[in-house]
Amino acid sequence: MSTSEVSTRRKPGRIPRLIAAHFKLAWEVLCRIPALARWPVRQVMLKQLYFTGTESIVTIGLVGFLVGLIAVTQINNLVGRNEAMTLQIMIWTIVRELGPLLTAIVIIGRSSSAFASELSSMQVNAEIKSLRRMAISPVSYLVLPRVFAMVLASIALTFYFQVVAIGTGVIVTKMRMDIALGSQTMNFLEIITFNEIAASLLKSIVFGIVVSVVSCYHGLRRKSAMTEVPQAVSQAVIRSLLAVFVGDGIIT
Repeated sequence: MSTSEVSTRRKPGRIPRLIAAHFKLAWEVLCRIPALARWPVRQVMLKQLYFTGTESIVTIGLVGFLVGLIAVTQINNLVGRNEAMTLQIMIWTIVRELGPLLTAIVIIGRSSSAFASELSSMQVNAEIKSLRRMAISPVSYLVLPRVFAMVLASIALTFYFQVVAIGTGVIVTKMRMDIALGSQTMNFLEIITFNEIAASLLKSIVFGIVVSVVSCYHGLRRKSAMTEVPQAVSQAVIRSLLAVFVGDGIIT
């Protein structure tokens, strides 16, 4: 049997093993939640929350403003002066879909690469091995706080993105249609339902978990040289994007 035939036979089992490895890491994180009661772990979580959440506010705000401006302009051109339809389409596009999805993409660009790079460097420099020698679990001390920080940041940034985008849309609609802001706000609160809010919240939680687990998994994989760090970062970003789009399709 040739080498090419052997490699071809092994490929089909690679993806299931990779998915199983990610689920295993997620399960380990879930089992180690009590470690958050320790101050060193909470301290790492707060630092990661600042990096992932607070430092992304400007970027998310700018993206939300541009998305709201573009979306409401196209919607107004499509439906005319129909205020109710304009608000409904904004809820469908921004609250249910674009809010969680674009927030996850921004987080991947900023934090997924950083997580993978940092953990990969620690792996190459034998810092992970040193933690194990000191009886400190890398999952408890490194992965758990990053996962929780990214989930919390994902929820907060998604809400912030939606507020900015919807607010921009409402203001643009007022300027183009001369409709009072108070009237639009009341109509928006009447139209939006619990299902839209729940779908947005579920997506932001799932995306936060998926991106953080995938990034940490590729960061913790065994490496022998610094030249493997860029490869881990590239894989973390690409597979995080793929996992987010697959998750979005499943939830939708």
